[in-house]
Amino acid sequence: MGGCMSVEDKAGKQRSDEIDKQIEEDSRKFRKECKILLLGSGESGKSTIVKQMKIIHQNGYTKEELAVYRLVVYKNLIDSAKDLVLAMKKVGVDCVEGVNRVYAQQILAYEIENDPAFVLSPDIAIAIESVWKDPIISTVMDHSSEFYLMDSASYFFSQVKRIGERGYVPNESDVLRARAKTTGIAETRFNMGQLSIHMFDVGGQRSERKKWIHCFEAVTSIIFCVALSEYDQVLLEEKEQNRMAESLVLFESVINSRWFLRTSIILFLNKIDVFKAKLPKVPLEKYFPEYTGGADINKAAKYILWRFTQANRARLSVYPHLTQATDTSNIRLVFAAVKETILQNALRDSGIL
Repeated sequence: MGGCMSVEDKAGKQRSDEIDKQIEEDSRKFRKECKILLLGSGESGKSTIVKQMKIIHQNGYTKEELAVYRLVVYKNLIDSAKDLVLAMKKVGVDCVEGVNRVYAQQILAYEIENDPAFVLSPDIAIAIESVWKDPIISTVMDHSSEFYLMDSASYFFSQVKRIGERGYVPNESDVLRARAKTTGIAETRFNMGQLSIHMFDVGGQRSERKKWIHCFEAVTSIIFCVALSEYDQVLLEEKEQNRMAESLVLFESVINSRWFLRTSIILFLNKIDVFKAKLPKVPLEKYFPEYTGGADINKAAKYILWRFTQANRARLSVYPHLTQATDTSNIRLVFAAVKETILQNALRDSGIL
């Protein structure tokens, strides 16, 4: 008797099964194609995030693809070494070791040829390594807010012996830290579980921002990158403008834009490693006087997050993450959370949740 089912029950079960099937079908189909826009000011880490997606979701770099970055690494190394020598002059100091004063002049005179076959001189590698180890460098670095030095400079200086070897091919760590200005719009496609991601990385410099407008249609999520460590730096393209202040203005214009009323905003507070090292030496309150948390990394990060959330007049959902874009394991974890955010929002928008 208990196994019998009335016509009504059968109809109800059939309807229930159909609904379940529809929900399953919808969740498989819904927003499968997700458009993500990477925004943020110059040098905030956007292009590094794209490189991480290649490592995590596209089987990484082939040897040939790694070799393409050799000239970029050479250029980053030499430019950083020149910036360091010029910084000494700006600070008004000189190398302690006599030989390093000679090396410093050699560094300033050294040029890289724009030829894929170009090989770095072993002598210049020795010069850079020696100057970087000079006792005066710690004094120069105490004044780091007064001059520009790319974040990866110390990494490349520490690897200079390997970079200077004949037959050098960059590894993934080198590629993640290599810096080349993004011009125009770079597109990347990859799958993240059931999501098919179409990611757009756009140039962060002011001159590049007018190109963003073409990417604004049907954006699922925005990942907005902020370099936490830029609170004491100025723009390369406008020396009077503080980088953090510029990021705040840019974020405000993005989050309150009519284009993004139904877009989730994922906020990457990036370069947490550089921020942590800088905070005890360069007080945040020197640049943001209302901050009162001292050198406490959590209080400082929360304050900067608060500054960004204050700009959210449109009351959009903002999902913040502390990130270190050069750390693959960190970005792997963060993107697992990002995937959940996108899935939840897509389910909600399609009426399934």
